[in-house]
Amino acid sequence: MSNKTNIYFIGIGGIGMSALARYFVASGNKVSGYDKTPSEITKALENIGVKIHFEDAINAIPLEFKNQSSTLVVYTPAIPKSHLEFNYFIDNGFEVKKRSEVLGDITKNTFCFAVAGTHGKTTTTSILGHLLKECNVNMTAFLGGISENYNSNLIVNGTEVTAVEADEFDRSFLTLSPDYACITSMDADHLDIYGDASELKKSFKDFTKKIKPKGKLFVRNGLPIEGITYGIEDNSDYTAQNIRIENGTYVFDVKTPITILEDFKFNLPGRHNLSNALIALAMSVEYGLPRPQLAKALASYKGVKRRFTYQIKTDDLVFIDDYAHHPEEINAVHHAVREMYPNEKVLAIFQPHLFSRTKDFADEFAKALSQFDEVILLDIYPARELPIEGVNSSWLLSKISNQNKTLIGKKSLIKNIKLSSAKIILTIGAGDIGEEVKTIKKALSIAS
Repeated sequence: MSNKTNIYFIGIGGIGMSALARYFVASGNKVSGYDKTPSEITKALENIGVKIHFEDAINAIPLEFKNQSSTLVVYTPAIPKSHLEFNYFIDNGFEVKKRSEVLGDITKNTFCFAVAGTHGKTTTTSILGHLLKECNVNMTAFLGGISENYNSNLIVNGTEVTAVEADEFDRSFLTLSPDYACITSMDADHLDIYGDASELKKSFKDFTKKIKPKGKLFVRNGLPIEGITYGIEDNSDYTAQNIRIENGTYVFDVKTPITILEDFKFNLPGRHNLSNALIALAMSVEYGLPRPQLAKALASYKGVKRRFTYQIKTDDLVFIDDYAHHPEEINAVHHAVREMYPNEKVLAIFQPHLFSRTKDFADEFAKALSQFDEVILLDIYPARELPIEGVNSSWLLSKISNQNKTLIGKKSLIKNIKLSSAKIILTIGAGDIGEEVKTIKKALSIAS
């Protein structure tokens, strides 16, 4: 890619795509791109000089990016094959690469940490990136979410080491060749790509073969893959023990294969997040980073936007926003809420993400959502998909056993939230429900 001065992104507003765009801007390249709709992400890119347009039109591509010899085109698999700009670049012989291929190229000649798993990738990678940065490692981290510490999905402190999410969607992680890799979970997901859970598991095993010869693999205890194990209060190689909660903060020790490292502090709620912190620490310890710096760094970690993010936190009202879009992730959010607020009424507002995922896990979604005291469902966010007959939010609602449930449109959302007596309000989902958070926060702030 060294001869390409111009980088053009098709789908530049995607979270992984925008991190790459930021990287190329930081590297001194000219960057431009297309996305379907404006967003906070596209605004942030425009603020650092990236030209973006929102109409799929060949004449909207800036002239300098139509030079075949100097332009690399990066695309997301989420775009349709009929995309006009994509086909223009293909038909005219441009170098066109998937996002995952470019990430593989960038990280190939670095010491690469790769975080894989159907849940926990973004939080784990952002914790790991923060630990490396605070320990002054010469590194760059590519995140699948916006870090609260850096207000960015890119952490830059040099180029020798990289930390990346190893995404199983579309088998993207098979383009990586990490030195250290971890697998946080292997629950069935993306069955629209894989067909069945066994194929998904096979791809994770294929990913482990991509680790460099002297590399290390870390796996959550109980997964059907061999490696250095980690777990909470168990017999793993790395385990969190002596766990207590002090003033809403986890305090815990880490037992390593050779010693016990005491008194780490971590501010994110939920055992799933504690597990994410543990594996980031395990990889950092194996890399050789010292406990005092790691402990200081972990205590200063603030989280990722839309990952159990407090929007309102008062004695009378708590509003939390979370990206959870798989039944196991909703269960994790539920456990975290009940651990922090054991006797309070909880209202969950959920926007299902993808028709295929809703169809594949309808019963599991219904069971997970039924645990909350009240449930509001929004229509399914289609993302890259066309509707599937019979698969809709009304069908999912009928499966939820909790009778305090309703299906509404976004226009009725504020009114319905205000009708609830719940002290804890959750917005959950990976679609555009995140765009509603500011409006809900404002309305509830006025009400409270």
